[in-house]
Amino acid sequence: MLYYFFQYLDKAFDVPGAGVFQYITFRSAFAFILSLLIAAIYGKKIINFLRKQQVGETVRDLGLEGQSQKAGTPTMGGVIIILATLIPVLLLTKLENIYIILLIVTTLWMGTIGFIDDYIKVFKKDKQGLKGIFKVFGQVGLGLIVGSVLYLHPNVTIRKDTIGERVKTENFDPTSLHEKSTATTIPFLKNNEFDYAEVLSFLGEGYGSWAWLIFIPMVVIVITAVSNGANLTDGIDGLAAGTSAISVLTLGLFAFVSGNIIFSDYLNIMFIPNSGEMTIFIAAFVGALVGFLWYNTYPAQVFMGDTGSLTIGGIIAVIAIAIRKELMIPILCGVFLAENLSVMLQVSYFKYTKKKYGEGKRIFLMSPLHHHYQKKGFHESKIVTRFWIVGILLAIFSLVSLKLR
Repeated sequence: MLYYFFQYLDKAFDVPGAGVFQYITFRSAFAFILSLLIAAIYGKKIINFLRKQQVGETVRDLGLEGQSQKAGTPTMGGVIIILATLIPVLLLTKLENIYIILLIVTTLWMGTIGFIDDYIKVFKKDKQGLKGIFKVFGQVGLGLIVGSVLYLHPNVTIRKDTIGERVKTENFDPTSLHEKSTATTIPFLKNNEFDYAEVLSFLGEGYGSWAWLIFIPMVVIVITAVSNGANLTDGIDGLAAGTSAISVLTLGLFAFVSGNIIFSDYLNIMFIPNSGEMTIFIAAFVGALVGFLWYNTYPAQVFMGDTGSLTIGGIIAVIAIAIRKELMIPILCGVFLAENLSVMLQVSYFKYTKKKYGEGKRIFLMSPLHHHYQKKGFHESKIVTRFWIVGILLAIFSLVSLKLR
């Protein structure tokens, strides 16, 4: 809204300085600062409100050190992240941008699912929360919406080839080079673009019209996997928020260069028109996560709950899909992947050994992975810091893919 106001002032009255709002870099910096301040200043008031409403965490006895002290800590703190993200986004972005619309829908959609889950846990005293099948339905539903919009919307386009000297041609329309495509990026390969439609090439001529059969299910899988990964990672103070901030900041750099014709040309990467606007959303989201960490680092004054973790995972997935970097998620979100795999391996191995030997055996002392290290005697602050370091290394490794092919 501020964006449109200052745009009007600039065009109608030529107010000095009003034109600065047209720059993505300025609005991104503004969004980061504003979201950080909202989370840090109003976060305390939200925490006090949650405490008054007795929205406290019910802690299961897992035999972990310091676990009992966490009982009663306010949960549903993901509301802080959502509000601190959406307020700057509504003020500073082009709200007609299809990518911004999708990210706002994702935030509200996943936030609602997480809120219902937390509500059932806290007020209905049901430790299981929302049944897993309903969570999956919600994630699949969002995946179908996001996938369909990205596949069908006319403003979701790419350009593989640069304009070069043709921009100097009189009456040349750059948008004529934009094309609908289900192409994505494969990291670290020289010819690193892959079109999902190619999977159906065996169908013969016209196979491209059936690309949605591959693309939309892929979107559903990515959203479901990443949101569950973030959910599992949210187990100790500051872990999910910190690792997510690192991943999202990296995606912000990818979104900025992918949406900028000069940088995408220089780096020889896919140019995605209109995607640069997501940088502002990402900046607000990172600011919200950092502001939330002010209260979530050990010892945590608030937990994000599923309200926050499912929202975080959904947003990360949609950003990655929108900028055609979803195949990089196993690297960039390696911490989420490790947490997911640890649970899958633990459950599968336990069932297998129980069936074969009559007694279930475990690979890890406890899953998800961060609990394994807690069982080994590591303090949770040390675990979180080391996971952050791993996240930073994975982020750098992901950024290197821009030039290393």
